[in-house]
Amino acid sequence: MSGIAGFYHPEKNFMEREEYYHNQLKRLNRSQKKRGPDDSGTYLSAHCGLSQVRLAISGLEPSPEHIRGVSLGHEPALLRLSGRSFALVMDGEIYNQEELLPELQEILPGRGPYSCGSLLLAGYIKEGPDFIKKVNGVFVAAVYDPEEKSLFLFRDRLGIKPLFYTRADGDFLFASQVCALLSWPGVRAELDEEGLNEVFSIGPARTPGKAVFRNIQEVLPGHFLALTPSGQREIPYWELESRPHEDSCEETVEKTGFLIRDAVRRQLSAEVPVCTFLSGGVDSSLVSAICAEELKKKNRRLTTYSFEFQDSEKYFKASSYQPSLDAPYVKKMVEFLDSDHTVLTCTSKDQYDALFASVDAHDLPNMADVDSSMLWFCTQVGDERRIALTGECADEIFGGYPWFHRPELFSLDTFPWSADMDARKVLLKDSFAASLDMDGYVERTYRQAVSEVPLLEGETGDEKKRRILFYLNLRWVMQTLLNRMDRDAAAGKIGARVPFADYRIVEYLWNVPWEMKSKNGVVKGLLREAGRGLLPEEILFRRKSPYPKTYDTGYEAMLAAGMRRILDDSSAPILPFLDRKKTEAFLTSPADYGRPWYGQLMAAPQMMAYMLQLNDWMKKYRVTLV
Repeated sequence: MSGIAGFYHPEKNFMEREEYYHNQLKRLNRSQKKRGPDDSGTYLSAHCGLSQVRLAISGLEPSPEHIRGVSLGHEPALLRLSGRSFALVMDGEIYNQEELLPELQEILPGRGPYSCGSLLLAGYIKEGPDFIKKVNGVFVAAVYDPEEKSLFLFRDRLGIKPLFYTRADGDFLFASQVCALLSWPGVRAELDEEGLNEVFSIGPARTPGKAVFRNIQEVLPGHFLALTPSGQREIPYWELESRPHEDSCEETVEKTGFLIRDAVRRQLSAEVPVCTFLSGGVDSSLVSAICAEELKKKNRRLTTYSFEFQDSEKYFKASSYQPSLDAPYVKKMVEFLDSDHTVLTCTSKDQYDALFASVDAHDLPNMADVDSSMLWFCTQVGDERRIALTGECADEIFGGYPWFHRPELFSLDTFPWSADMDARKVLLKDSFAASLDMDGYVERTYRQAVSEVPLLEGETGDEKKRRILFYLNLRWVMQTLLNRMDRDAAAGKIGARVPFADYRIVEYLWNVPWEMKSKNGVVKGLLREAGRGLLPEEILFRRKSPYPKTYDTGYEAMLAAGMRRILDDSSAPILPFLDRKKTEAFLTSPADYGRPWYGQLMAAPQMMAYMLQLNDWMKKYRVTLV
């Protein structure tokens, strides 16, 4: 886990003010310290500066480089070839190092071990930016070539790691977190009409490439930016390709099982002890079972962690979205795995307080307590472990969400996880909602997203609709959850790994027909068949239950009290958006848990929590409207 940042200008000579720009690099590092509290490094040349903070999880020692303008920790990585020098900063990991190393050995100095950044830089030196197509991993990276005065920014195929950029006074700036960009002189936290719509109409999701703040963007997943003296280009290096699926059902199950096992095994490799997050659902249980099996070969025992709310049995309310508690299934899996298990219990105050820490982790309002409870969980695990494997992303690629299965959701001609626009406006002034044209913004955004889907020629009807729905899940829902996992894990000093987001699994499943993914109407039937023999049947075919949330009325009371403080505070930034009468009525109404306004879990209490986050965000970041 790292935070990277830097600046670039092909015509400006930063070395003329060397001390000033070194201080700017250090300032960028300080602003992202939570992503890497253990180590830092900087690089400065005439036209580019690079900085990095790092969380110590790999065990590699710093490289003893001594070059003018360079202060090295583990990275920036520097390599020389044929009299030329190159520099790189990277956040992330490469999972196919063994395959890549032989072809790069001639470029790399010594015998290793080599950091992932060194491997990526050697690949760039040998083959140019197209080398990124060979890399299996999660990463963002910046490569600078001083002779060509060129800077390349890479982001992994599925956008598991974040990378934002902007310009200020002609300088191109980039960083893992928006807060680093905002630390640069002249970059302001501004919100225009589009940003307001991203927050109120689309949030907590974000339109791909948009960072909510005015004039700040995000490198798209599967793309790289090329910055040269002749200009800036954004180039896709990976895209989903639609083609007929030719494997039989048996072959599909076998290949899916192999890909999952291989992804987990690759990501299990580490120089420090790892753990898994175990919910008792099929996704996390499969990841845990494969990990336990691999560790037993080395006479090691798997460490697992589960999460629950205080007094959950007392307050839980079953619904079509959340049919059961996790605890009984977690217990069965712990016994089956014989894992070293810890149950972490979150109080309502814990997750309420973490709402605001979560804003700091994201630089944005987010999934409210769905996010804050995960952040609290990660901070507890981070005291004992540095790497955790999770079951995230299986629902998006195997079709586990209700909108794949419930006709009334499947048939919607909009984002099905965010279809209730009335629920989004329940606290807002009618005039404000109308001025944003919230419905129109969502409609235009949805149509644009649908136009990007790589449809298979001749595909019609339900198969075409499912293709569209899977694409939207990958680009929108999965991105939101990947953001959540990355930011909360970073705040908890954990490197979170998501094996189901291995691009090879995504590529393969993209073309598997629905009758194989959901054979005989079984939700995630293909995943369950691929997991046969790894889990008890009771777990393997457990009905889907999403990430838990609290139903404690005391938590709702905390949220309502927070909203009343906003209503009584004439300086509250979101007060101009709120309708006082509608809000007061909302605060005295029974919470409606069965009517989510985003995803499966964000209902009435989460609307209050989201508004509290939004107010806190605007205040902390001094957001101004333009």
